Amino acid sequence: MANVQYSGVRESKPNRYNDLGTTGVEVEENFKKGCLKRADRSFAQGLQCQQINSMAALMSLEDSVFISHSPQGCVGCAIMAVDMYRVGQIHRGNSIIKNPRLIVSNIDQKNVVFGGEAKLREAVTKAVERYNPKLAFIYASCASGIIGDDIDAIAADLQTEFPDTVMVPIHCEGFKSKICASGFDAAFISINKYILKKQKVDKQDNLVNLFAPTTVSYADQREMERMLGLLGAEVNYIPFYSSLEKIKKIPAAIASTSICKVFADEFMKTLWEEYEIPYSHTVMPIGIRNTDKWYRGIAKVLGKEKEVEEIIAREHERIEPLVAKIKERLQGKRVFICGGTGRSFAAAALIDDFGMKLVGIETPTYDADAQVDIEYLNNIHKDYVVDIANMQPFEQVNLINKLRPDAFIGVPEWAAKLGIPTTHVLDGKRPTMGYDGLLYLGNKIADQLENPGFNKKIAKHVKLPYKASWYDEDAFKYITEGGN
Repeated sequence: MANVQYSGVRESKPNRYNDLGTTGVEVEENFKKGCLKRADRSFAQGLQCQQINSMAALMSLEDSVFISHSPQGCVGCAIMAVDMYRVGQIHRGNSIIKNPRLIVSNIDQKNVVFGGEAKLREAVTKAVERYNPKLAFIYASCASGIIGDDIDAIAADLQTEFPDTVMVPIHCEGFKSKICASGFDAAFISINKYILKKQKVDKQDNLVNLFAPTTVSYADQREMERMLGLLGAEVNYIPFYSSLEKIKKIPAAIASTSICKVFADEFMKTLWEEYEIPYSHTVMPIGIRNTDKWYRGIAKVLGKEKEVEEIIAREHERIEPLVAKIKERLQGKRVFICGGTGRSFAAAALIDDFGMKLVGIETPTYDADAQVDIEYLNNIHKDYVVDIANMQPFEQVNLINKLRPDAFIGVPEWAAKLGIPTTHVLDGKRPTMGYDGLLYLGNKIADQLENPGFNKKIAKHVKLPYKASWYDEDAFKYITEGGN
């Protein structure tokens, strides 16, 4: 058992950093020496908060409503999760496409002064009466957290009034953490507290919890389920496109794993401590090496080490000739990568499959897990930039303008406007993972490089909001070191 209960704020654990500009070699050496210091930015252009990650993680759950106790603007960034949800329904064969049932209490200036609990109570009541859901998720925000509205008390009170709806308050106030993955933790902490409730259930033979975030496509889901199925596992795919019934099955599993390295890592530890469910925490299955490592990790937990080696051998025999053809198209191409902590490092390892050269990587967090990935990358790529940044596009465009990579893999908006061929790696619409996803992603990158016309036209007609003088500045000018 853990001596201290995890708070849901990732900065509460040592050696996690969210502001850094350096190189791969330097960050590896300084992390080993304990010389990295907590830093900040004297200027920041944007910041993904943990509230949107808490919302996005659960927004596709069946029979649910989502109440954000916030000003209206706080739910504006939910549009990406809404888009993923709609596209995911199409891919899953749904003929009637729904939007998530998202309601905002719309806190205003008056509520900030006098309190907004009455508005929250009204919003939850209307949501339950209108939709009769099995689950009602109530999200805190910066505004409601600052004024101290008691969402837990309101949820408990309304639970007696609406006993058929499980009220789940989630403390994802954006100011609590600069590490946006803390939002995933906040959601899972509330699921454990209000749905699972530490109740022990009978184990179900071969049931494996497979945790997946919103940015995993249906093709990736099927690939992961195919691979686990070859090991004889029955998959409980959660929480994306899940349900209350599937959530309640979590403690019945004999093992857990996650598609994303940072999505459910803390929750899987909790499941081990409180429900004795062993888990595999390795890498994100992008590229041959990482897919092998991910596969072997869960196979070891299941006691299927011999079986997985036979499967991996067959998969390699099938895909290696196809990977070699892609490598002919991509050999020597220079690439910059930007994505979530798990996905960016996984994609960086993938490019070695295709003989590409890493010139830069941007990711929101650096910690012990990232150190493992950096040590691997430094054995392959000797000179590349590391930017630890939570959505700071001014740094990214500066670096890309200086480095001028042949290709950009990641969230493409800003690089595309510089005329760089881009491939989206946070794409919930297309495959990127597993053995089959590797082939699709490699061909996609090669096609973009061979057909860059769209990006070049964008660069001619779009003006970025930065002065020419900024591109001559040090990209990390506004990162300031602080104490440990």
